Amino acid sequence: MHPTPSTHPIQPANSAAPNFGLIIIGDEILSGKRADKHLPKVIELLKVRGLPLAWAEYVGDDPERITTVLKRAFASGDVVFSTGGIGATPDDHTRQCAARALGVDLALHPQAKALIQQRMQDVALEQGKTYDPHQADNQHRLNMGVFPQGAQIIPNPYNKIPGFSCGQVHFVPGFPVMAWPMIAWVLDSHYRAFFAKNTWLERSVIVFGAMEATLTPLMETIERDFADIKVFSLPSVDHPQYGRHIELGVKGAPETVASAFVALLDGLQALHVKLGPEMVRS
Repeated sequence: MHPTPSTHPIQPANSAAPNFGLIIIGDEILSGKRADKHLPKVIELLKVRGLPLAWAEYVGDDPERITTVLKRAFASGDVVFSTGGIGATPDDHTRQCAARALGVDLALHPQAKALIQQRMQDVALEQGKTYDPHQADNQHRLNMGVFPQGAQIIPNPYNKIPGFSCGQVHFVPGFPVMAWPMIAWVLDSHYRAFFAKNTWLERSVIVFGAMEATLTPLMETIERDFADIKVFSLPSVDHPQYGRHIELGVKGAPETVASAFVALLDGLQALHVKLGPEMVRS
């Protein structure tokens, strides 16, 4: 028996928001059988709360790889959402890999057990059948509530079958209809203190006839002079409206973005490049 670590979601003591990461698990994504919808949705769920996604990672249904990825997630100190692989079929490995990555045993979570049994009773009632908790398939379904010891449940509003949290790593099903409201619940329940709506701004301008190498010294100067600003460069060769161009911009706190963008425009004018429309995103 391994010691059980503290796995209750803990918010960092400082006022800075943690990094947020996403792990998307499943062979069906990597093989192309299904298109991933989680990445853009999680970006959206974070963005409306004033939070950015720091990183994302895809991994197939290979237990060794999943365990390695989860070890990194637990060690990172980041808030991480993991989608997929928490069912009870032979190709679902996430629950077992999470326990292995933490060095703890698996155990049937009492709240998860009650929720799964309630779900099975509801299904039996809908079908006009009598619920038998000792029936083999009903016993097997309880495996969906076997989590790493010390885990906390994540409620599932779609069918009551819960996900689980181990520290700041949160595990939800691969089905979007379940995963997305569960992720939203985790954010609203545990990380509301970090919400920062309307405190992130992007301002950019379309630049024609310039190479990124030519613009790089200006970008480095802006980031040096404005410590909290990130400069971005998005080149395009076949845009339907602008053709070949570079979208060059700055992003960060609105009050700093304003002055950084003025400095960026001044630098571009000094380079005598042709400028197109300006854009603002928040």
